[in-house]
Amino acid sequence: MKPLLVLFISFCLSVLISKLFFGKNNLFLSGRIAFAFMLLFTALGHFIFTNGMSKMIPEFIPNKMLVVYATGIIEILFAIGLLIPKYQKHVAIGIVIFLLLLTSANIKAASNSLNYQTGDQNGNGLNYLWFRIPLQIFFILWVLFFAYKKN
Repeated sequence: MKPLLVLFISFCLSVLISKLFFGKNNLFLSGRIAFAFMLLFTALGHFIFTNGMSKMIPEFIPNKMLVVYATGIIEILFAIGLLIPKYQKHVAIGIVIFLLLLTSANIKAASNSLNYQTGDQNGNGLNYLWFRIPLQIFFILWVLFFAYKKN
């Protein structure tokens, strides 16, 4: 999955740049920077694939397009907040709640074999959840570890 790749590449680059320019690694800052880059990457999808992503939202939620745009903006704000030491722990909790809430949209998309990019029903189906659910757990653990662990 692309967000996972963005997370790992951003982390490695951040660690490398930290070592080259500052002479030391700040793994916890690098972890937050990487997660922020991943959030910016996924937020971009909210503005590019709005129609497809709106079909992931449960039926009882109104104004689906607005919700997709709003969640994209929320991801951008989370990315910024995660890099502000004063707010990083509170933002991490917000991200955890956000990721948990997104799980229902991922389940709906998988149940309907929805392709979030096109909105067509030619996606990966329920097998996708075998990857997505552990990935959500990994993202939750990542953000909590790097936001709460002391340097």
